[in-house]
Amino acid sequence: MVAVPELVCPAGTLAALEAAIDHGADAVYVGLRNETNARNFPGLNLTSADLAAGVRYARDRKRKVYLALNTYAQPGRVALWRRTADEAAAAGVSAIIVADLAVLRHCAGRHPSLPRHLSVQGSATNAESLRFYVENFGVTRAILPRVLALNQVRKLAAHAPLDLEVFAFGGLCVMVEGRCALSSYATGVSPNTCGACSPASSVRWEEEGGRRRVRLNGILIDAFEKTEKAGYPTICKGRFKVDNHVAYALEEPTSLNVLPILGDLAQIPVRAIKIEGRQRSPSYVARVTAVMREALDACARDPKGFAVRPEWAEALTSLSEGRQQTLGAFHRPWR
Repeated sequence: MVAVPELVCPAGTLAALEAAIDHGADAVYVGLRNETNARNFPGLNLTSADLAAGVRYARDRKRKVYLALNTYAQPGRVALWRRTADEAAAAGVSAIIVADLAVLRHCAGRHPSLPRHLSVQGSATNAESLRFYVENFGVTRAILPRVLALNQVRKLAAHAPLDLEVFAFGGLCVMVEGRCALSSYATGVSPNTCGACSPASSVRWEEEGGRRRVRLNGILIDAFEKTEKAGYPTICKGRFKVDNHVAYALEEPTSLNVLPILGDLAQIPVRAIKIEGRQRSPSYVARVTAVMREALDACARDPKGFAVRPEWAEALTSLSEGRQQTLGAFHRPWR
């Protein structure tokens, strides 16, 4: 048997938290209702009471809750990020996920016994940068950016001074993690600063000539035929004209899915795999969690003979963006 990576699942609501735990999550990551987390949308995230209830629910079942404090503190408003960290510690979360150096310093100084995980927004991709976070802030785990090939992850794990976590399923980000500028260019806010990519107040849908057009703060980013499925619009996944050809110039609406290489990740080894999607419904979280739980357990029992079952593939395909899946940077042979 190989060591089973921890299964870390998303929860944008208390109902999603409970669904994840009930379907096999080892840990759930959440955010509070403010701009300190990168999914700061109306009606999403937990209240203080929700967080306390979620921690109790998880602890009763010997599971963990991690708090995402993964945006960058803004000038003159660092106190909000500090208060959120204090609130998370008081609620008894198992770890805090942080990107900002000032917030990491606060957590290390004020809450030294609370484990600190480096957010994917920290964009650490080499052993030297990881060592910096370990030596200066006592970080015990780093969530790797989705820009590394499998061989790069393997080499990094051999020299990393801390545990590594990788994304396993869900939406992809085209930008170097932690440095997104496209949403900020179009709307004035970005997930790295305010926790909002393509805020709903900037989205406009128009019916024109039998097609459905979508604009982000006045910028036309896509047009769909009536028979096409249209997901939530983000500028990095829009279609644009380049050299007189209209196509997905930056990134296609597709989902990361590491099931085909799950055995490789377990044997590297990585400490945890993460499902993206705090903005998703409890039913989505339940279904993805259940599939990944089954797959991880099967991989642990027979790592060399591990194979993706048809029912797993079918279930995840039905939940993918545009019903398309990719290994993303993991399978880039030239890396």
